[in-house]
Amino acid sequence: MLSRLFKAGEKVLSNLVNKKDFHMASSNTENPPKVQELYELCKSTFTGKAPSPASTPVQKLCSLLDSVSPGDVGLEEEAQDDDRGYGVSGVSRVNRVGRWAQPITFLDIHECDTFTMCVFCFPTSSVIPLHDHPEMTVLSKILYGSLHVKAYDWVEPPCIVTQDKSQAARLAKLVTDKVITPQSELPVLYPKTGGNLHCFTALTPCAVLDILTPPYNESAGRSCSYYMDYPFSTFALEEGVKSVEGKEDEYAWLVQIDTPDELHMRPGSYTGPNIQV
Repeated sequence: MLSRLFKAGEKVLSNLVNKKDFHMASSNTENPPKVQELYELCKSTFTGKAPSPASTPVQKLCSLLDSVSPGDVGLEEEAQDDDRGYGVSGVSRVNRVGRWAQPITFLDIHECDTFTMCVFCFPTSSVIPLHDHPEMTVLSKILYGSLHVKAYDWVEPPCIVTQDKSQAARLAKLVTDKVITPQSELPVLYPKTGGNLHCFTALTPCAVLDILTPPYNESAGRSCSYYMDYPFSTFALEEGVKSVEGKEDEYAWLVQIDTPDELHMRPGSYTGPNIQV
């Protein structure tokens, strides 16, 4: 009798162990959070230098980033029926900030020596003014809402006109001037192509997940500069400089300015899945 009970107990114990092992195996094979996948892919892709536009790993990263939803980074899509926006036709160079614009919330997901992962949450009519990303590559995924993007690349070789000792305007070519949504093609900018200088204007509440590589680093010469853009006709080309190719309205003069007073940004708390570094 004792022998039978002992054997029966062994069988029950064996079943329990097998079930536990199965449960553990199942847990280990569960898909990691998407933000963890992004981190792992960024870690294996980025080396501290801006990647080539033709890089296959970057294309793979774009594909993964494009599949991220607000919930993957701890966000809930905000209501988009408020009336503080301009509508597309209301966006202009001299009036990009609505009277009731609220601060943009910055969520820091991860930052290291080779890349930054972060989210910007925009209330309607809020703006990140025209700024650059020196020697950097930036991938942006709009998670929800509608965002107007205006972007330029510098004309090379540099074409600069000086109006006085304190103001120099450099010629840039328009790359993008459109509204993007979560269904739009993923914007990617590179050091010299893709619209390295851009301005964001929220037409509705929206959120953007950004990956920047390498990250801003003032000591390494990668500090953020802000600009005001002026129509091509504002300044005359200096003598000996050939005229621009294409239509003049495809070009603008950019003048570096101090950080704009209308830039309202505040830190927020990232509430998505923790990244295992």
